Formats: sequence, structure tokens, C-alpha cells
Amino acid sequence: MRREDLAEADCGIAQALAVIGDWQSLLIVRECAAGVTRFEGLVKELGLSRRALTERLATLVADGVLAKHVYSDRPARYDYRLTRRGQGLLPVLVALQEWGTQHVMGDGGVTAVAGTDEQHRLDSLLGTTPPSVELASHRGDSLRLTDTDRWTVAFFFPGAYAPESHGYPPGWSEIPGTRGCTLECLTYAEHHQELAAAGARVVGVSTQRPDQLAAFAAHAALPYDLASDADGVASSAYRLPVFRAGGADRLKRVSLLLDPDGTVRHVQAAVTDPAGSAADMLARLRELTTSAGV
Repeated sequence: MRREDLAEADCGIAQALAVIGDWQSLLIVRECAAGVTRFEGLVKELGLSRRALTERLATLVADGVLAKHVYSDRPARYDYRLTRRGQGLLPVLVALQEWGTQHVMGDGGVTAVAGTDEQHRLDSLLGTTPPSVELASHRGDSLRLTDTDRWTVAFFFPGAYAPESHGYPPGWSEIPGTRGCTLECLTYAEHHQELAAAGARVVGVSTQRPDQLAAFAAHAALPYDLASDADGVASSAYRLPVFRAGGADRLKRVSLLLDPDGTVRHVQAAVTDPAGSAADMLARLRELTTSAGV
């Protein structure tokens, strides 16, 4: 079947494949989501020939997945950024990452992050500056994951629910890494004033809906923001590990310390001690801000 035939097929999957049906195009979208938006950076990260990359970028732009933004007039140079249409592919990338980790690199079971390719990928975040993504807050507004005036402690967790919501999927507590979400959230609440005094805000992120997060934040009386990554924006930008439970993608437990520029300065993965992770983040924050003379 030709690409043109796919575009005319009466099937959403076939038509999607007509737009982005090869591995090179999907990896270009992955890198753009992670902030690698310039031609030379894409060549370096993907190892594609310049001709192949040029052809695929042109196709993705023509199909409305990427848009070109000039950053140099002489010579002409462009950033290739995801459009709204392109951002709609992020849940696809998250699902592919989860499937590949679980069924290709793994044995088909769900594991916590520890001693795996996931661990290596997360360790490599240290010192990088992913794009500052915008997420829906439990307060009804939006927030950016980085703050130019403060450090940010961003902890990613599978899910936490108010007792009356009955939101936990069947067998939730048996999945590695899911236990301790409530404890982790409460521990960050206990350390919130200390973290604020040291120059950081706290943001907890899960793939739950904002209303579910709002119900839990009210129940637990949390003094900080919870944010929803239901669309996979943060998952894609930081290439975070996920798993599927209860018909939805869930974030595995990872914590990041971001400086005001958005650079990752500390990574916690796997978080096996939810109660101790906040204290570790506080100690690391104080160490970094003291050494920087903040």
C-alpha cells in the first residue's frame, strides 16, 4: 500500500501513518518534544544523513506536525517546533515508550525504575535543559514546570486519590513503585516551608485529571501545586518512564531539581524511600545554592 493510499483510507490509524508512518519521523518528533529543535542538533542526536533529515523535516512541516521559526537570517536557520497538531502525537510517543520498555527491553511486567535502561536515560538528564512545559494546575490555572525566579522541586508520581473518590485501579498496590504516593505528597508538605526558605517551590505531577488532583490536594491540605500531565507533555519533554494501569498511562516515581534556568541539577530515580526523598532534595538544594552563593 502506498502512502497516498493510506491517506485516503477510511481509518484513522491508516491516515495517521500516512503522515508519520516511519521510525525516523517519530524520532524527530521525540527530539523536538525534548527541546532539540535545530537541524544540527537533530543530526547529532539521531545520526541521520543530512539529506534524509531535510526530506523528513520538509514532510513534517508540510503535514502541519512541525512549524519553522527563524532564529538566524544570514544564513537562514530555523527552529523546528511542534505545532498543536504535532503535540497531539505526544501520547503516542509515551505509549510507544511504555510498550518498548515493558515488552521489548523488559519481560512484559511492570517494574520500578532501578538498574535499567530507564535509569540510564534518567541519569542522562543531569545537566540538560529540557523545554519548560506548561501543565494544568489543580487550582484551575496553568503553570510552567520551571520558574525563572526560583528553583523547582518537581516530583512525578503514579497517582494519589482522596478517600471518597475510589480512584485507585484494581491491584494498584501490587504494582512496583505505586505504594507511597500519599506519603510522598505529605512529606513534601511537611518540608514545604524549609524548601521555600531555601529558594525552591514544589510541584507534584501525575497523569491524573486536574479535578482528581484538586480533590486530593484539598483532602491532604497540600500547600503546593499539583499538576496534570494527562496529555504527556512533561513525559515527552523529559522522556519519563511510564506504565499503564486502569486504562491510563501513569508516571513512575521520579524527582527532579531544576534551577531557575530549567537545567536539571539533581535526579532521584528510583525513589524507593518516598518519606526520605524530600529531605534528600532539601539537602541537595541547600548544597547547590550555598556553593553558588545564592
